[in-house]
Amino acid sequence: MAALSVFGIALLTAVVLLTIVWAIQLFTRNAGLVDVVWSASIGIIALEYALAGSAPVAGRLLMAVLAIAWSFRLASYLAVRMKGQPEDSRYTAARDAWGDKADLYMFGFFILQAVIAAVLSIPLLVIAYMDNAPSFVTAALAVIVWFISVVGEGTADAQLKAFKDKPENKGKVCREGLWYYSRHPNYFFESLHWATYVVLAIGAGWWWFATWIGPVLMATLLLKISGIPTVEGKDASKKREGHDEYVRTTNAFIPWPPKK
Repeated sequence: MAALSVFGIALLTAVVLLTIVWAIQLFTRNAGLVDVVWSASIGIIALEYALAGSAPVAGRLLMAVLAIAWSFRLASYLAVRMKGQPEDSRYTAARDAWGDKADLYMFGFFILQAVIAAVLSIPLLVIAYMDNAPSFVTAALAVIVWFISVVGEGTADAQLKAFKDKPENKGKVCREGLWYYSRHPNYFFESLHWATYVVLAIGAGWWWFATWIGPVLMATLLLKISGIPTVEGKDASKKREGHDEYVRTTNAFIPWPPKK
């Protein structure tokens, strides 16, 4: 099947999944499920590409395994985190701001998430249609990048959860573990994950440049739009203990020793 047709199927898959989630939240009034299903949709799309692609099986298989494993880890973590919890304040604030048109605008937001998922999947599509399988060295480097990113993000998530689970830390800023070196280490490693497929696609010719859309788009979203600005705006309004000093001394994104 032609790559463009498969991409269309992937986009349709994401749209259908997130439309279903939108319909569910009409009854639950909790839009947080979109984060879980969005993460899972990447793994589903990766499987579609692996099955439909024309690249040698080894490359398609490795791409699918890495993407699905990342997808499962993140979706599972987000599902556990939201279980039994009220709607994330980001979505509650959006509902309040949108007023009577909240359901309509929320639908538009969900469809936008589907489009973003499809665009982010372009590196996976490139790998699925490469003429040659990645070399052993290329595959090994890609696995190393993937391992560092997934372990790093998982460690950051676990450290933040452990910090928040302690009653004495309520209202404080987490500065433990990776959070001592970055205000958002989870975002850094999330962006790094998408570099996995840039490495794995080496040898794809001119299409290799298209794989950069993954890490560049993800980093842009997290740095400028839906990640750090949203989280830090919320933290600043709450004025968590030590917030101002933390912002002054600690890198927002790339882990690095804090300023004195």
